[in-house]
Amino acid sequence: MKAKKFFQKFASRFLWLNLLGMVVVLVLLVFGLKWWLLKYTHHGEGIEVPDLYGVDYRDAMKTVEGIGLRITINDSTYIKDKPAGCIVVQSPDKGMKVKEGRMVYVTINSLTIPRVAIPDLAGNSSYRQAVARLQALELRVNPPKLIDGDKDWVYGMLCEGREVHRGDMVARESQITLIIGNGATDDYEYGWDFDDLQPFEEDGAEHHATEQDEQVETDDFEPVDLNVISE
Repeated sequence: MKAKKFFQKFASRFLWLNLLGMVVVLVLLVFGLKWWLLKYTHHGEGIEVPDLYGVDYRDAMKTVEGIGLRITINDSTYIKDKPAGCIVVQSPDKGMKVKEGRMVYVTINSLTIPRVAIPDLAGNSSYRQAVARLQALELRVNPPKLIDGDKDWVYGMLCEGREVHRGDMVARESQITLIIGNGATDDYEYGWDFDDLQPFEEDGAEHHATEQDEQVETDDFEPVDLNVISE
């Protein structure tokens, strides 16, 4: 009896109408929320990111802000073949579609040449070792200057004609001239002066005599009778 009453209530039209109403309301809420999210986020709409590679940062700023985006520098690097201040990396990449007001992050080519520290070479390295270490720092090595001292031993360094020492900061690609010994070590004391510098010859200096050859006068020889020799 109780079960029959329960199923009668469950099958009543009033109950099914309530359930149907709840389903309709739930469906409307779901679709309404989805529509609102699409409208709020501007789904399917976007601004195409322009190609900024190689463009000067000031020109890129005008271009980006002119289409509703923003731009900022997040890093810098140095590429010697690129103009200073031009963009070498961008994110998002060119061609991507982004929302209005999106930030574009860029890396620019450094406005100044990076500087490197002079390594500990004077009195601590051979010429060949010094050249390898300097070139690894992207410094240019000129032909060396010679002074009296142990052959091919580094005694000092010049940068653009100015004496430099360990730890001095110089621009990358600066020209470095090494002061090395010429092999004459007699009575040599460590230290050098600009007046001590000697020209360097790639194939080695030729030896020239410092004294004139003695001239032999013909008066010192007695005449020889050729007839006597023939007999």
